[in-house]
Amino acid sequence: MMTSSLPHYEQAFVWIWLPGARAPVVAGRLQAQDGLITFTYGRSYRERRDAIPLYLPELPLRAGELPPPAGLTLAGCIRDGAPDAWGRRVIVNRLFGAKVDDVAERDLSELAYLLESGSDRIGALDFQSSASLHTPRQAASATLDELLQSAERVEKGLALSVELDQALHHGSSIGGARPKALLEDGDTKRIAKFSSSSDLYSLVKSEYVAMRLAALCGITAASVSLTHAAGKDVLLIERFDRVRAEDGWQRKAMVSALTILGLDEMMARYASYQDLAATIRHRFTAPGATLRELFARIVFNILCGNTDDHARNHAAFWDGESLTLTPAYDICPQGRSGQEATQAMLISGNNRLSRIASCLDAAHYFHLSRETAIALVRDQLRCIGTHWPLVCAEAKLSEVDRNLLWGRQFLNPYAFTALEGDAGALTLLADRLRDERG
Repeated sequence: MMTSSLPHYEQAFVWIWLPGARAPVVAGRLQAQDGLITFTYGRSYRERRDAIPLYLPELPLRAGELPPPAGLTLAGCIRDGAPDAWGRRVIVNRLFGAKVDDVAERDLSELAYLLESGSDRIGALDFQSSASLHTPRQAASATLDELLQSAERVEKGLALSVELDQALHHGSSIGGARPKALLEDGDTKRIAKFSSSSDLYSLVKSEYVAMRLAALCGITAASVSLTHAAGKDVLLIERFDRVRAEDGWQRKAMVSALTILGLDEMMARYASYQDLAATIRHRFTAPGATLRELFARIVFNILCGNTDDHARNHAAFWDGESLTLTPAYDICPQGRSGQEATQAMLISGNNRLSRIASCLDAAHYFHLSRETAIALVRDQLRCIGTHWPLVCAEAKLSEVDRNLLWGRQFLNPYAFTALEGDAGALTLLADRLRDERG
């Protein structure tokens, strides 16, 4: 399709699955004007007894046009439902039959991405061109082998068949940059992540290892499994934003930490765990347990070498009144050439150094004493050391990849620099574990 023949979108209607509902209702209209996208609740929605605001404080449930928050061009809770890098590649491939690099993203508006992506997106929203008829953009049936081959064609900028385009299009509403698709198996919905042609080692298996170890360390994490398709590894992640009901699927509303912090991608570098902790204390359910859980995730990210912990890789369920932290997801050790590293989110103040010392210095923001924080790190270290051989065996991780991950991503020596006094024993423990498993 040529750029000049692209559909021109000036409005879209937002549909929502309310808590416990198995069918969506129209909530309101998005309108593009003067470089901004505003939202207006429908009168019929506002008059519903079970209506909830799409998210507060962004979109309070009231009459009239609601502009996006200052500094944003679109409300964050709406942007959370839009496709990210991979979904946009799939859409561009379908519309242009070309690589993303060959097509200026400005040729597609944000409303176009909302309306051209699949309907089974993360969270409880969908976007339609009609205010009266919800027509889901569903997937054609395809095997994992076919989906993987389609993903490879998208990466190469090759056109897809109509059937495989529709199957892969189903996953275009899922966030992230890596090739992926959506699968439904009886009472479970899953996200399938594929390897990429640019991978230098098995990122699929390394993410499996990290997610499994996180769960074994007591972190609430999405359930994962490994399978194979077309001779390649595929990571399957169970979706936690879907609930199987007798006569259909319920959807759980979600917002990203980026939205909770009132930021967008252009301001993501300012996202801070310290600020998120402050919001947890005032707006989340079970704030004490949630603060400890978030702190444990920061520690684990550092111990496993996941520096891609940006604010879209944290999220909370939204019930119309309060927030509840979702299970952890997208914990994937990142490649690094040296030891020194930084986290995508600030830990506290202006410090984002990937060191346990950074966590200990910030522990009080999470209502944890230094002693409790040290004990938490020690327990995670022991857990990782104990379960490493078992989880690597589960993943059938090659000796080459084990050696690449251990001591470089997992338990990198840099993580234990600047530990002093009562925390010095953590360095000794990490050194011993690194030597025993090395």
